[in-house]
Amino acid sequence: MYNETLLMMPGPVPMPESIRNAMTRQAINHRSQEFGDCYADIVRILKPIFGTKNDMLVLSGSGTAGLEAAIGSFAKGKKIVSLANGKFGERFSQIAAIYGESLMIESEWGHPLKLEELKENLENGAEVVTLVHNETSAAILNPAREIGKLARKYDAIFILDAITSIGGDLVETDKWEADVAIVGSQKCLAAPAGLAAVSVSQRAWDRLSEARPFYLDLKKAKKLADNKPMETPTTPAVPLFLALREACKLIEVEGIENRIARHHKMSAAVRAAGVAWGLVPVPQTDELHKASNTVTGFFYPTGIEDSQIRGFCKKMNIEFAGGQDRFRGKIFRIGNMGIIDAPEILVTVAAVQMAFKKIGYKLEDDGLAAAIEILSS
Repeated sequence: MYNETLLMMPGPVPMPESIRNAMTRQAINHRSQEFGDCYADIVRILKPIFGTKNDMLVLSGSGTAGLEAAIGSFAKGKKIVSLANGKFGERFSQIAAIYGESLMIESEWGHPLKLEELKENLENGAEVVTLVHNETSAAILNPAREIGKLARKYDAIFILDAITSIGGDLVETDKWEADVAIVGSQKCLAAPAGLAAVSVSQRAWDRLSEARPFYLDLKKAKKLADNKPMETPTTPAVPLFLALREACKLIEVEGIENRIARHHKMSAAVRAAGVAWGLVPVPQTDELHKASNTVTGFFYPTGIEDSQIRGFCKKMNIEFAGGQDRFRGKIFRIGNMGIIDAPEILVTVAAVQMAFKKIGYKLEDDGLAAAIEILSS
């Protein structure tokens, strides 16, 4: 049994000791050169991870704060179309409805998005498109590149929620023509929860809303970030900035290409285990929609209770996610974000297999062996 809980969640995730230690130092002046240098380091390292040369801002607030900042700063009073095939796509639409004329194009959770409906709405004057790139509630990776092309064709602003993909999967903000992209600190970056990084294109700045949120006003954030040293409009969560800088440095050392490859391999091992077990995967994939590379989900077989599997593993100090809302009690989801590597995958797969055996459910084959085969290749 682990002394600490092993978090195999789609965020928050385990943090290396150096990141935790970065938060324990004495407080520093948030209007100082030292803080400005910290902020600048974060921006320097994050830009290539985002795949962007656009402005980069860091906000004290979760990924949701980044989403609301984007909508409130660039979409107020506009016609906003939100694509949704999971909980977080639906939430993005709910945020949009507070600020503009919002329409949600809804698919079944984990099923492909309705791109033809998006095209029709763009032809009818939609001005903003929102997308969750990696929909963790249904473990599906959505086609950001194709949606970015559609949005640009009809001159709409494209806001990309990449909260759970940046730092763990390929994101090419500029090539995908995303005007705004957002990441959350506690996901693939493996930093503490509480910060959101937002990239903003010049095209988005040119369409800045006149009335904007007070705390989450990206124009204010840019004005202060342009100072030398870099600053924030209000008091930032300084310990979290220090931790995020350390997390970014670790990504820089590993190399983003290596980090993405590792995430792909870990998720492939979990998928292989699920196939061997004979479980039904959550996402319905096609040519454009793929299984997530940072979280993997399976439906429970009929008659299996969530508490029988996740509850058993939690007693072993291994915690992964269940289903949310309409998927509550129906699925389980194993995350592999941040620093997760082969040992964590193997112990989790072994625990899940043991849980099924404990309740007398006969799995089709040895999922642990299937995971080992992937990880040893």
